[in-house]
Amino acid sequence: MNEPVLFLLGLLLVGLLAKNKSFIAAIVVLLAIKLAGLDQRLLPLIHAKGLNWGITLITITVLAPIASGEIGLKQLAGSLQSLAAWVALLSGILVALIAKGGVTLLANDPHITAALVFGTVIAVSLFHGVAVGPLIGAGIAYMVIKMIEYF
Repeated sequence: MNEPVLFLLGLLLVGLLAKNKSFIAAIVVLLAIKLAGLDQRLLPLIHAKGLNWGITLITITVLAPIASGEIGLKQLAGSLQSLAAWVALLSGILVALIAKGGVTLLANDPHITAALVFGTVIAVSLFHGVAVGPLIGAGIAYMVIKMIEYF
């Protein structure tokens, strides 16, 4: 058995121990692709486009209540009357700007991806985090690196 399969099996064990269904599903899909011999064609495509697909899927999920009519302009106007909504609005802006720096870092320094992915694996498998970590993690890393360079 080759190293990638063994690595994925080890991660699957961690996911099973942590009872993280999303992590387990992702590993099973990747193992199936690998064991079916489709990895040479599909994995580069997933690697290149998967993040965009994931962001699109998350965006669809977030916008679904608007499309269903559950959230409308009246609810939006009402929500902006609370402090929590303004904090959420500012947090959304901040996270998007941080992620922008992450895209820059990953484009200019792709070797850092391994550390970011490993950090995400730890957070998802052991702490039931959500796998948006690499992009936000890269953004935070970008900010810290820029601050260190500044001082």
